Amino acid sequence: MLQAQLKPANLVVTCNQTHSTMAQTDAPSTPVMPITHAKQTAESGSSAQLRHLSRYLVRNLGMLNAAFGDLPLSPVQAHALFEIGKQPLTIKELACKLSIDKSNASRAIKHLIDKNLAQSQIHPRDSRCLVVQLTPAGKKLLLKLDAQQNQLFQEILAQLTPAQTSQIEEALMLYNQAVHNAKHQSGCHIRQATAQDDAAIAKVIRDVSAEYGLTADKGYSVADPTLDCLSQIYSQAGASYWIIELEGRILGGAGIAPLANNEGVCELQKMYFMPEIRGKGLATRVALMALDFARETGYQSCYLETTAALNEAVKLYEKLGFVHLSAPLGNTGHDACEMPMLLELNQ
Repeated sequence: MLQAQLKPANLVVTCNQTHSTMAQTDAPSTPVMPITHAKQTAESGSSAQLRHLSRYLVRNLGMLNAAFGDLPLSPVQAHALFEIGKQPLTIKELACKLSIDKSNASRAIKHLIDKNLAQSQIHPRDSRCLVVQLTPAGKKLLLKLDAQQNQLFQEILAQLTPAQTSQIEEALMLYNQAVHNAKHQSGCHIRQATAQDDAAIAKVIRDVSAEYGLTADKGYSVADPTLDCLSQIYSQAGASYWIIELEGRILGGAGIAPLANNEGVCELQKMYFMPEIRGKGLATRVALMALDFARETGYQSCYLETTAALNEAVKLYEKLGFVHLSAPLGNTGHDACEMPMLLELNQ
């Protein structure tokens, strides 16, 4: 069935030790340029279209029907049958796999037990917990369910070329990953930094730098004299810094600022994330926000400097379209960052 192809990907975008440097320039404070109305309208239109397509897909796959195809199962019961057909599960484990609440999972299991399709027994390692598995009748019905779904999707795929099928699979994987990340980012608040955030941001940068051996004596940005007053640097024209806040704690951030002596070029700077918020896709999300800001501000390209030691950061930049340069642009003062990269923003 379709949902079998839509599991959260094993390779989650890791928002961890992303690192770049910043230009040390001073300029009069000016308001940050807001996202234009046209940009907001375009984003709203894309969101509405995707919501419409998602609803349409759910309806046409029969997810709203009382019965799943011609079998005596509701969609939730069918999904439960698939999961416990793979291995015995507790109610909590099933709820997690189906992304539903425990009460909904419990009701689905009760119906399967009432139909003699599943049975529960004491968990072998925890007597306070029940584990559910299929009965012989449940296994037999699962075979019918598999055959029904295989037939349905063979008929669907018969309308598509192999290239189109591959394109849909790739798009659905990306979409599913975005859904997965958005779910796991719940509670994380992204906003522009203020002067009141300076101390917390500096601490994040120092802590993460120390974690990965990016010491001040090696020329990394942790040695910047402006580290404790970043709000002043990012209040200049064409600059901004975003922080990630979770339960009142600042746990990460990233910024954009003009690259000194390089007209039309900005720099993606100081992307650092504490362990608590890594693995949630936040690095990609914040980087995309920063690049949108750069385009709206009128930059033609975005530059960064990183180091090969930060492997996940390099992979993220490459995924975003940054290409490696043979030599750095300008003179940022961060000699230890031996890997300069550039992204053309108008491509």
